[in-house]
Amino acid sequence: MQEQHTTTEVHATAARTASKIPAVLALVFGVFVVLGAGFAHSSTIHNAAHDARHAFAFPCH
Repeated sequence: MQEQHTTTEVHATAARTASKIPAVLALVFGVFVVLGAGFAHSSTIHNAAHDARHAFAFPCH
């Protein structure tokens, strides 16, 4: 026999999945910004990221 899922269970599962999407996108964007700017060849982008790291007391050298 198959179990039938109630509407509440389906909505709860969908809500849990949907609530993870912004967190995953923020994590991906953050990694891209830190690594992308850190390894950028453009001195302007690198210097801006370097100054931001110092502003947040993030050790970079």
